[in-house]
Amino acid sequence: MSAQPTPLVAEVISIGDEMTTGARLDTNSQWLSQQLAALGIRTLFHTTVGDQLAANVDVLRTAAWRADVVVTSGGLGPTEDDLTREAIAEASGCPLEFRADAYARIESLFAHRGRAMPDRNRVQAMFPQGSREIPNPQGTAAGIDLPWPTGAVARESRIFALPGVPAELQQMWAATVAPRLVDELGAGRRRIRQHVVKCFGVGESEMERLLGGLISRDHVPSVGITVSRATISLRITAESEDDAACDRLIATTRSKIFDRVGDYVFGEGESYELQHAVAARLAARGDALTVLELGFGGLAGGWLAELQQEGLLQAHLLAPSAPVLARLLEPTADDEAKSEDRTLLAAACAKTGAAWGLLINDYPALQQTDQPLAAHPLRLTVYDAAADCCRQEECALGGHPDIIKARIAKAGLDFLRRQLP
Repeated sequence: MSAQPTPLVAEVISIGDEMTTGARLDTNSQWLSQQLAALGIRTLFHTTVGDQLAANVDVLRTAAWRADVVVTSGGLGPTEDDLTREAIAEASGCPLEFRADAYARIESLFAHRGRAMPDRNRVQAMFPQGSREIPNPQGTAAGIDLPWPTGAVARESRIFALPGVPAELQQMWAATVAPRLVDELGAGRRRIRQHVVKCFGVGESEMERLLGGLISRDHVPSVGITVSRATISLRITAESEDDAACDRLIATTRSKIFDRVGDYVFGEGESYELQHAVAARLAARGDALTVLELGFGGLAGGWLAELQQEGLLQAHLLAPSAPVLARLLEPTADDEAKSEDRTLLAAACAKTGAAWGLLINDYPALQQTDQPLAAHPLRLTVYDAAADCCRQEECALGGHPDIIKARIAKAGLDFLRRQLP
C-alpha cells in the first residue's frame, strides 16, 4: 500500500492598515482559504497585519515557521506604505534585486494605457533573490513566489505574495499559484470536502449534547457547530485521498446526524435557509402563501419575497395590531371575531387565493437597554384554506436584541414548514 501524502497546512495573511482599522472587510482571506481547501490544503491560521515593516517581518517569520504554504494579499503597490516585498526580503534574508524584464512589462502596461509611468513604480520590479514572478496580466503589481531558504525555518515553506485587488488576486491564483501548488508541492493529491446541515429550534448547548461524540475533536470526519441568528449550521469536514472517499465519510456522519437531531433539520447547504425550505414544500404542492405579521417587524414575508419565486407569495401584510389588520381585510365576521387569528387568515387567503396562510403575532418594540430582554410571548398560526382549519403554537422566545426579530421570523417559517405535508 502506498503511503498517504502528508497533508499540507497553510497560513493566509492579509496586509494593510485598512484591514486592521476595520475600514475594509477582508474577503481575500476567505476566498483564498476556500481555494486552498479545494486543493486539499487546510488553512490553520488567518493573520491580519498593518502597514508597519517590523510587524510584517515578524508575521512572515512566524508563518514560515508553522505553515507549509503562506499566501499574502496586499502591500505590493508602488506607494510608501506598500511594504510586502521589503518585509519578505528582510524576513527571509533574500535581498531585493532589480529585474529589467519586469520593469519593461510595467512600462509597456503604462504605455498601452496611454499614461506616463511614475518613477515610484520602479519598486514593483524589485524581487527577493531566488524568487519567481507571479504574472499579473491586469496590473503593475506582479506577485512573488519564494521558497523559504533552507535552514531559515524548521520546515520547507513556500510563500506566495499576491496583490490585494480581488479580481487581480483571483486571476493570478488560477493562472499561476494553483498550478504551481499542484505541480511542485503535490497539492490536490489529498482532498478536503465540506457539507453543511442546517437546523432550527434547539439551542447550541442542547445540540452539542444530542450529537454527543460526533463533535469530539478526534471524530473523523469533524463536525463543527456554528450559530447565526438562531440557525445552527453543522459543518462536516472530511479529508481523504479522493473526493469519493470524502463523500463516503460525509454520508456516514450525515446519516448519524439525522438519526440524532433529524427533527430539527430543515435543509442542507451553505446558503440554504428556512424560507428556501418553505418555498420548496409549497412549490412541490403547487400552492401559494399569504403572510400576515403583526407588531414591529416583518422579516418572514420579506425573506420569501426576496426569493423572487413567481406564484409563491400572494400577499404580505404588516400591521401594528390585529384590529388594524382587520380593518384592512374587512373580514365577514361579527365584531368580536374579526380580530381572531383564524378569521384574519381566512379573510386574507380568500382575498388573495392563497392555499396557506401564516400569521406571526407579534414582533416586539425594542427599546435601547443594556439589560437582558425578557422572553417575548409569541403566537404562530398556520391556516389551511382547503381544510378551513388552523394549527397554532404558542411559545416565548428570548435572545439578544439584535437577533430576536430574526428568531421570531424563523420560528414562524419553521412552524409553517412543519405543517406543510
